[in-house]
Amino acid sequence: VQLQASGGGLVRSGGSLRLSCAASGGISSFTAMGWYRQAPGNQRELVALIYRSGATNYADSAKGRFTISRDNAKNTVDLQMDSLKPEDTGVYYCKGVIVAIDSRVYWGQGTQVTVSS
Repeated sequence: VQLQASGGGLVRSGGSLRLSCAASGGISSFTAMGWYRQAPGNQRELVALIYRSGATNYADSAKGRFTISRDNAKNTVDLQMDSLKPEDTGVYYCKGVIVAIDSRVYWGQGTQVTVSS
């Protein structure tokens, strides 16, 4: 299984970006998929998570501004980021978890998001 993240870039404060995570073999097998952010000098932290059921979970900093969604037709998990702030800057990573008899975790490569003030 490979996860491919795309959609990062440079945007001004208040702008929007849409990140997309494509999974080889499709996304239906994943128990949950999410987006994590790592800012320079910081730990990687959860931004948003979506379960196979469609339930979602957001970091407090993302609530009201970011929306995570699953596109079963495209086999992607997308993160719509609106009202971006400079503190949203970082490398964004896509993560997928498959919980079966054991748990398997997959990470995509990061995509850089830079928000200028």
